[in-house]
Amino acid sequence: MRKIVTLAVAVTAVASLMVGTNASAEDGAALYKAKTCWSCHGKDAKTPLMPFYPSLAGQNADYMYNQMVDIKSGARSNGQTAAMKGVMGLVNEEQMRTLADWLATQN
Repeated sequence: MRKIVTLAVAVTAVASLMVGTNASAEDGAALYKAKTCWSCHGKDAKTPLMPFYPSLAGQNADYMYNQMVDIKSGARSNGQTAAMKGVMGLVNEEQMRTLADWLATQN
């Protein structure tokens, strides 16, 4: 019985190390920097590089998430989506959710 418990603890530890790379373990602020969002939308997510790029700070999380999903899938392909399409290839849906949730808290 003790060997089974030890094995279960070891498997859990290894699994938690593998999960460490997914978005749930990543901080939204770190993702915002790592995925280059800041280079167009501003380091504070409030001062975009160009006046026609949106300010993301404080936007509705579900709205931002849905926009990212639609841009990545091609469902949205107007405006500046061509520039965003490449960036969306760098993130998965879980990371999009993390980014959207974090950006919604920025004011």
